[in-house]
Amino acid sequence: MIRIGTKPTFCIVVAMCVLLLGQLGAPVSAEPAKISTPKPTDTNTKTLAPLRERFQSADVTEAPDFQKHVVPLLGRLGCNGRACHGSFQGRGGFQLSLFGYDFKSDHAALHEENCGRVDVDDIDESLILVKPLDADMHDGGKRFDKGSWQHHVLRKWIASGAEFNPNKMHLLEKLEVIPTEISFSKQRETVQLTATAHWQDGTMEDVTQLCRFSTNDESIAAIDELGEVTSGEKGDTHVVVYYDNAVVPIPVLRPIGPKRYAASEATTAIDRLVLEKLDKLGVAPSDVCTDAEFLRRVSLDMTGVLPAADFVREFLADTSPNKRATLVDELLDSPAYAAWWATRMSDWTGNSDAQLNNALPVRGAASRLWHEWLRVRIDQNMPYDQIVQGIVEAKSRQEGESYLEYCEAMTEACQRGNENLFAERDGLPLYWARRNFQKPEDRAIGFAYAFLGVRIECAQCHKHPFDRWSKNDFDKFSKLFTTVRASQNGIGADAKEQRNELIKQVTDGKKLDNGELRRAIYRAAAQGETVPFGELFVVKQRTVNKTLLEKRKKLIAKAKQNGKKVAPLPIPSGHILGESTAVPLSTDPRPALMQWLRSETNPFFAKAIVNRVWANYFGIGIVDPTDDMNMANPPSNTPLLDFLAKQFIHQKFDLKWLHREIVLSATYQRSAEPNETNRHDRVNFARHVPRRLPAEVVYDAVVLATGSDDKASQLRNEVDQMAIAEGLAQNRNKRDFAMEVFGQSIRESNCDCDRSDSPSLLQAIYLRNDADMHRRLSSDDGWVAQACESLGVDAPSNRIDPKKVATLRAANGLRKQILTKVRQFNQIPKVRQANTMPKVQREYQRAKSKFNQFGFDIPPLKKLLTNPNSWQKVELAKQDSEKATMTIDAVIEEAYMRTLSRFPDREETAIATDYIDTSTSKSDAVQSLLWALVNTKEFIITH
Repeated sequence: MIRIGTKPTFCIVVAMCVLLLGQLGAPVSAEPAKISTPKPTDTNTKTLAPLRERFQSADVTEAPDFQKHVVPLLGRLGCNGRACHGSFQGRGGFQLSLFGYDFKSDHAALHEENCGRVDVDDIDESLILVKPLDADMHDGGKRFDKGSWQHHVLRKWIASGAEFNPNKMHLLEKLEVIPTEISFSKQRETVQLTATAHWQDGTMEDVTQLCRFSTNDESIAAIDELGEVTSGEKGDTHVVVYYDNAVVPIPVLRPIGPKRYAASEATTAIDRLVLEKLDKLGVAPSDVCTDAEFLRRVSLDMTGVLPAADFVREFLADTSPNKRATLVDELLDSPAYAAWWATRMSDWTGNSDAQLNNALPVRGAASRLWHEWLRVRIDQNMPYDQIVQGIVEAKSRQEGESYLEYCEAMTEACQRGNENLFAERDGLPLYWARRNFQKPEDRAIGFAYAFLGVRIECAQCHKHPFDRWSKNDFDKFSKLFTTVRASQNGIGADAKEQRNELIKQVTDGKKLDNGELRRAIYRAAAQGETVPFGELFVVKQRTVNKTLLEKRKKLIAKAKQNGKKVAPLPIPSGHILGESTAVPLSTDPRPALMQWLRSETNPFFAKAIVNRVWANYFGIGIVDPTDDMNMANPPSNTPLLDFLAKQFIHQKFDLKWLHREIVLSATYQRSAEPNETNRHDRVNFARHVPRRLPAEVVYDAVVLATGSDDKASQLRNEVDQMAIAEGLAQNRNKRDFAMEVFGQSIRESNCDCDRSDSPSLLQAIYLRNDADMHRRLSSDDGWVAQACESLGVDAPSNRIDPKKVATLRAANGLRKQILTKVRQFNQIPKVRQANTMPKVQREYQRAKSKFNQFGFDIPPLKKLLTNPNSWQKVELAKQDSEKATMTIDAVIEEAYMRTLSRFPDREETAIATDYIDTSTSKSDAVQSLLWALVNTKEFIITH
């Protein structure tokens, strides 16, 4: 449990992880590490020895292969790296493809006229031999020695004709790396990796010297350019091996403690798979968290809503053994669950007002419609694949709906409060209508982010450095998105006449230019008139392009003269990512794309959403970042991700099943209290790692904690007004300052990086000093005012009213004058007092009248004359304050319950009680207490 002291404190931690391609050597250890070595895949096929052995001699007869040997060797030598000829500008007038995966262009570059890189007539004058031998001539320095095996390979390739046939590419079936897993026992142990290429023609070859190597954490495992791995600190990571189009990660671990056998005690599959990994690492999991911690954690994670104080008391008092499971079911059925997860899915799918500005003729409606469409489906627990299908295969019109009926329905749905009418429609065509989603390339990138968890944009220009995707893969995939059209002005072929009629009605028959027409439509829509809406439609491509058509016409004309026939043009097509089967563009390609997404063999779709949901509950994905599922960034627990994805498909993509399975695991219910073995664990889920709440959740937590019971109850019952339900996101071009401070997703793209959960100094300043915070604390509709009323004191807001302060000063000034006159009267000899009494009585009556106007009472004149000191200084609080209904201890308990969702302990109660009792103003003290609690780490983070 995280405690607060007498003053709030903040801990701002910024952690950065940088992936670098490592080239670090290390001495050999005397004791070998424990390795996992598989059996040979084919004992009947002989593996070719490495090039280093085969090309030791200059008189070798074997001719190296350009794809298998020359290009990988140039990569190992660094020639096609970013810092050398692989850069976009090239180097020294010579450019190669980055990482050398465009064999055709690289071969052409080496043979370019007057380039001199390859000279088959004068082999030893070829610059790819001369420059790497001479450090003075070569900016990249000396890369190998004359007579070395590298020199022999390149020279022999040139001598054999320097050939390459792009039509006879070799297909690499797999790259086998041994060992498949490395377990070190101490520092500076070493293990040598061996990589064997398995080609489609059945040949096998040791290609270790041709591979590139990297490590995902050099502090745990360093790897040199020859593939030798050296152990470092305790923990686990991966080293990665690259060759041709293969990327192979190898797990490396160095146990933190002795092997454990906790997995045998697991009661769920999640716990077993997590504990099996922890057993290997010798890491002990933390104990199960308390009921108070679980209630607060799961409420905020699952619904984004801080639990009410009364609900906390009820849950903590419940003694039933299944109360956590019951709580989870209640949360999954709550409106906040659907609202919050619709917001999260809006992030991933790109729901952005800025990008939807021109998608509809009703301003500010598109984002609301999008969110409500998702919210209704999540509330109904529609299977995830069906939700995605409604997005991917979206159509503007319902079955049998005319264009006019479509426009009438959309005009009504766009009116504020009618979002449910849009949610009843089958599809979400707005997904395709964003301004930053119109080019096929942008759609390919955004689609891969949203539904595959893959960052494919690197392959737009070159081979992906950490995955198998080539530029050709990207180009074929992006073609699938060329046929979809979605804009405010686009319509189907049958809608032109009806659209013109609607425009005529809107413009009263006047001919307006584009800008004037758009404004006229906006005005009419705002008044509820039926206006023309754009449509999503598919342009079926039956020919390749105009250039090929022109060429074909010429060929046909020439063929007729010669009495020959011309073969028909191929139907334009695209390719599913990584698949060889073409999808024709003569029909809508989206159903085929959706069929691939939901297929059990799809390697990304189920894993992407499982990983994102997991990250929501743990602060980090099984793959992290969650939208970067590449081969060089493997899961921290591959069996766990595989299990969840497989079961998610088996459960027919049931999202509630997935949430329930995760949060009811012991893994999720771990305490944040670390032990000696898991203190530094961040990726293996041995304990709960506290993290800052998302922007919307923080904002709503502040509103609920500082608002009155009635206000908080209203918000919990009407979640559409809360930030978690996009209640503050009617226009993200004018985002709420607090949302911006706490890192709400800007949704410039649908990359997960658009949201930030990192702490910052500005967040601390907002919670401590922002005027918005002080308004909430001193609001007449706030909890502080409610608590002060319960204590029988005025709220702080009344004490700082300038008018009341001025009245108070005037009243006390008048009091001072009257007391002065009373004391003067008492000093007069009694024989003369009778003559002066009428004057004193007149002044007393005037003073009494003024005091009554001020809202205060004045003691009777007789009492003043007898005892002037009985008239105490006038305070701002009225004399007839209501009777207190709560004790100070009860107010303190309520403050803790509504902010930290737990009872205060004895020390905290004693500190708060002493502070309130000794304060000159109890109302100010109550306000300070709530302010301090909201400013604790315990309030702003999960725990």
